Amino acid sequence: MSAAAPTGGDLPIRVLIVDDSGFMRIALRQMLQAEPDIEVVGEARDGLSAMRMAQDLRPDVITMDVEMPGQDGLETTRQILRTIEPPPPVIMVSSHTQSGAETTVKALSLGAVDFVSKSSAFLKTDLGQIDAELRQKIKLWGRKRGGRSAGAGLSAPVPPPPPPAVSLAAVSTPPAPETALSLLRAAQRPAAGAATPEAGSKAKQPPVARPPRQPVDVIVIGVSTGGPRIMTEFLAQIGPIGTPIVIAQHMPEVFTASFAEQLKRETGLQVVEASHKMALQPGMIAILPGGRDGVLAPAGGGKLEVRVVTSNRTVHPNADMLFHSAAMLAQNPVAVILTGMGEDGTDGAAQFVRRGAPVLVQEPESCVVGGMPQAAIDAGVAGDVLSLDQIAFRLARWSATK
Repeated sequence: MSAAAPTGGDLPIRVLIVDDSGFMRIALRQMLQAEPDIEVVGEARDGLSAMRMAQDLRPDVITMDVEMPGQDGLETTRQILRTIEPPPPVIMVSSHTQSGAETTVKALSLGAVDFVSKSSAFLKTDLGQIDAELRQKIKLWGRKRGGRSAGAGLSAPVPPPPPPAVSLAAVSTPPAPETALSLLRAAQRPAAGAATPEAGSKAKQPPVARPPRQPVDVIVIGVSTGGPRIMTEFLAQIGPIGTPIVIAQHMPEVFTASFAEQLKRETGLQVVEASHKMALQPGMIAILPGGRDGVLAPAGGGKLEVRVVTSNRTVHPNADMLFHSAAMLAQNPVAVILTGMGEDGTDGAAQFVRRGAPVLVQEPESCVVGGMPQAAIDAGVAGDVLSLDQIAFRLARWSATK
């Protein structure tokens, strides 16, 4: 039986649960029905049933099991997002295994909006973690969908925003496949009056961040929800540069190895999952390992290395810890805060501001979730608030040394 209806006239967020495990369907239903703002409208045990129910019920959010017999969660997600207009937000519920991680990362790149991780043992503490995380994410994506639907008969609600379109077309007539770096090399000084990727932003432009002293020796990036959807295109636009990049993407352990491999395959860049005492090399893009944290440390010869550590921080890998270490040890670092929930990165960015180093922040309105960028803006630590293509162009310009 569902929980009491929400007050104030708002319709609840309508959820379809997809899982081949009867135990997990019952557990998820009980978790969600304890929330007055959430209504479970259907349960599917396989991919084909999920597709039919998604068409008939038009839920606000779908929770999708990754590993199912027959048509798995990846193919089911692909078909639902292709055939239903507007496509509903799909949250992957993934097993904590390498195969589950690989499938989840693929689903995120296809358009699934988020995921939660479950262990293979289904311990009580694990279910408690799923409960808190899943409720929060369902509320987030149900609200972003733009109101509550009351079933297929009503006009369709607005879908969650797609990843921001990333284009450098504003630079005077560039060839389509060019990266920010190749554009920079082709025309270091645009003609008078020509538009640049940093012109015409919809966001209010704060005072421009002071360019770092050359050469930039490390770029550190903090990103959370929405990161897997935008990272391939973002890194491809930066292109191959001579500066190492270290990324704190909030993910559980196991998942970041698959994420790094996918980015390497899709961009052709030198993307790796960071390991303990890994020395940063020119052009390397290091993804901090999930479920743990990473800081920078001296490696000798003027180089830096990654140290993998554990902490009691609430999110991992933690951007604040990465930023603090970069601000303290790097000669000319740049910090970047992209899409994500929460406030991670803001405290570390303050260290950059104190030493006069640049902090670039994605426009909240262009984010999948604008919490992290907005927190930095509210705290007064955002040197410049830019779109993704503007950030890519600036990083390439400051790092065009390869």
